[in-house]
Amino acid sequence: MRAVDTNVLVRLIIRDEERQATAADAFIAGGAWVSHVALAEVSWVLESVYGRQPRSIATAIEMLVHHEHLTVQDADTVAAALNQFRQRPKLGFADCLMVEIARKAGHGPLGTFDRLLGAVDGARRL
Repeated sequence: MRAVDTNVLVRLIIRDEERQATAADAFIAGGAWVSHVALAEVSWVLESVYGRQPRSIATAIEMLVHHEHLTVQDADTVAAALNQFRQRPKLGFADCLMVEIARKAGHGPLGTFDRLLGAVDGARRL
């Protein structure tokens, strides 16, 4: 199966460059795989470049998870991270994803110096 990078995913969401959005649609039409790294980068780009708020970021990532042509790496882990992110949007999606990846792998707690992340079940502030 093909894989896609952050830029392709952003074009699928934002659709601000028609030529690239059309190329992205065509590329994924036969199916494409999305990594955790790409999703974390998408959340960063949506916030930093496009000024999207947490609710909008969560909706965009959820759209990717449920997209008919995309297969998201460990979709259940991403869904758990989305749930955590919706409950604690100040954390950021990438932090929520890190906790859930560690939890699924059985490697917890996740050590952090981040005060907000350290308060999450599955993480510990050092």
